[in-house]
Amino acid sequence: MTHKILIVDDEPNIVVSLEFLMQQTGYEVSVARDGDQALTQMAEFQPDLVLLDVMLPLRNGFEVCQKIRENSAWNRVKVVMLSAKGRELEVSKGLALGADAYITKPFSTKELIAQVQRLLASCE
Repeated sequence: MTHKILIVDDEPNIVVSLEFLMQQTGYEVSVARDGDQALTQMAEFQPDLVLLDVMLPLRNGFEVCQKIRENSAWNRVKVVMLSAKGRELEVSKGLALGADAYITKPFSTKELIAQVQRLLASCE
């Protein structure tokens, strides 16, 4: 079974590199460029894991994470927050809202892939 990953980010170069990286690793990928689109894609694409940027148009990543956690149909979905905001306050807020992991930008692609694989292995 191929895992599905939803990438939510509004920076085109980050989207392109994440999309390429995840596809090369063997995942099916979909992209959303703002918070509202992310929630629409959650329902339509039904991902196993979401790579969620914090700074987004319309709804920020914290709000999106909260909406994902409020929907019982999405209980099994893993959420990895990605952000340039790596202060302890943001990290603890993301984790408190239900993120499974919080990775600060710039990040190591090896670290990201390892984290994604670890989280997906835990939901099999």
